[in-house]
Amino acid sequence: MPSENAEYASPPCFMHELEPGYRSDAWTDVSRWRKAERKRLIDERLALPAEDREFRSGRIADKLDTAVGKVSGRIVGTYWPFRGEPDLRNWGIKVIERGGRIALPVVIQKGLPLEYRIWAPGDPLERGVWNILVPACGPAVQPDIVIAPVVGADDENYRLGYGGGFFDRTLAAMSRAPIKIGVGYAESRIPTIYPQPHDVPMDMIVTD
Repeated sequence: MPSENAEYASPPCFMHELEPGYRSDAWTDVSRWRKAERKRLIDERLALPAEDREFRSGRIADKLDTAVGKVSGRIVGTYWPFRGEPDLRNWGIKVIERGGRIALPVVIQKGLPLEYRIWAPGDPLERGVWNILVPACGPAVQPDIVIAPVVGADDENYRLGYGGGFFDRTLAAMSRAPIKIGVGYAESRIPTIYPQPHDVPMDMIVTD
């Protein structure tokens, strides 16, 4: 199991292309590096024992309570966990019990922003893109708070995701800026994702 105190180690393959003389427009090099880094981080996450992920998810949920504060009357955009992501489903139910509402993201089409739909326990779900459960129906809404899972996150709160650009596209298209919180395990912290103009930083990153 990876140690929480282990030093960060980037895949060596492309780092020599990104360090001295790095150009902000060198998207091909950045994309190749991100692909390798994404695989490393996901493999490490999936290697964690299920009970370890459960414990860490609980710690993240506790910290989210402090970060989010009052939820009554607010819409919290959360997510259904995928590929070892922190499981915040119980936390989402507590948001509802405290007077808030939760919304889950739905992929409508490649290249388009996500659509957030209100969901509560008992509402029908269906399999969406990547076989992730999503609300089968329900009104589309704009969350007041967006909780975005991270594969990696850097010191400037830029988020490394799965490479589809869905969260960046969605946040950029929102008519009003929500509170943006990235969540992940401690090992997801990396020095930089080499942010590009299309990357949208989170307001904060919450880890275990």
